[in-house]
Amino acid sequence: MDLDDNARNLVQALTNGDAEKISTSRFSSLLASKDRDYLLSSTAQDDQVKISDLEGKVIGLYFSANWYPPCRNFNKVLIGVYEQLKSNGSNFEIVFVSSDEDLSAFNSYRESMPWLSIPFSDLETKKALNRKFEVEGIPYLIILQPDGSTLHDGVELIYRYGIEAFPFTEEKLEELRREERMKHESQTLTNLLTNPGRDYLLDQTMTRKVPVDSLIGKTIGLYFSAQWCFPCAKFTPKLISIYQKIKQSLEGKGGGVEDFEIVFVSNDRDQSSFDSYYGTMPWLALPFGDPIIRTLAKYFDVQGIPCLIIIGPDGKTVTKQGRNLINLYQENAYPFTDAKLESLEKEMEEEAKRLPRSNYHAGHRHELTLVSEGNGGGPFICCDCDEQGSGWAYQCLGCGYEVHPRCMRAVDPATAASVTTHLIFHIC
Repeated sequence: MDLDDNARNLVQALTNGDAEKISTSRFSSLLASKDRDYLLSSTAQDDQVKISDLEGKVIGLYFSANWYPPCRNFNKVLIGVYEQLKSNGSNFEIVFVSSDEDLSAFNSYRESMPWLSIPFSDLETKKALNRKFEVEGIPYLIILQPDGSTLHDGVELIYRYGIEAFPFTEEKLEELRREERMKHESQTLTNLLTNPGRDYLLDQTMTRKVPVDSLIGKTIGLYFSAQWCFPCAKFTPKLISIYQKIKQSLEGKGGGVEDFEIVFVSNDRDQSSFDSYYGTMPWLALPFGDPIIRTLAKYFDVQGIPCLIIIGPDGKTVTKQGRNLINLYQENAYPFTDAKLESLEKEMEEEAKRLPRSNYHAGHRHELTLVSEGNGGGPFICCDCDEQGSGWAYQCLGCGYEVHPRCMRAVDPATAASVTTHLIFHIC
């Protein structure tokens, strides 16, 4: 049986599910070529490690590239996990499968990696691996066990559990999920936001300490954000406006029974950035660099910022989609409960009945059609405000141009064409 037959049989085993097992030796054959039975070591440019040395180990196939920022971000996390596992004597190895564009980029990226690599020149093996494992995006981490079972969501597992995920077996992951469920069931605002050395938050002056216990019984937004993040810089002013409107609305009702607060969970890189950014915000904050920040990001599986987690008056998580709900419904999203969202969706349905079936937008020359999730719509990024939307939208059926109904700046067809032509001319 030649190498292609081996590879074909391996992929068939993978696609048949966990019941089908593959052996590490056959996996090793997939990494080899007719001229190469080794991988590049991290210790020196030309050092080689026999593929047969991988037998009996838990293997991570790591598809990544130097040119893609999410890969570089994940790479730092993966290095930390890998080095901890190796220092503990764990039977784990990673093989880098490069999507870099040239040898210089490959070498530069590989310098930061403490694991093995397929040579950059072996384009056929890299293509075959991408094709066989149906890699559609990077970073991508496939875990192969000595018994032949596979896991395809290694990136998510590393982000969520870190070193605790090893040895990446279904039994270990179920144990972690069970522990996670227990933590969420016993979750309170106090155990979320305090640690043995701190039971307070900072106010806007950064001089007064606000007891965490004073927030019990309120709806709380945990706002993960950072000054260096461009989407955060766009979303923060909107969130400030919505926050103030919610507070004003609750004060108008007499307050007392209901209240809303936001806590800034900083991802800033230094104290001065934190001070500058937090100085623009009207709510509370965790101290910069507090260890609970990393714990919260892991606990809520925060993989990107800005992110707004909503905690209910009972201390339990209401939703992790606070940002999207703010974008969709503004201050009307409060208190973010399922009952409130169901009511808003019904209102949107009624409002959509009164909207024109088609219209023109100032930023696009073609006619836009009103669509919903049930007739060709779905989650989208608004081409007017650059924020996420779902449900109803005005969409160009030919181009995919979509805007929120509230972002429609309607114009007549001639004006739309004129505006678009002007924009194209100006850009060119």
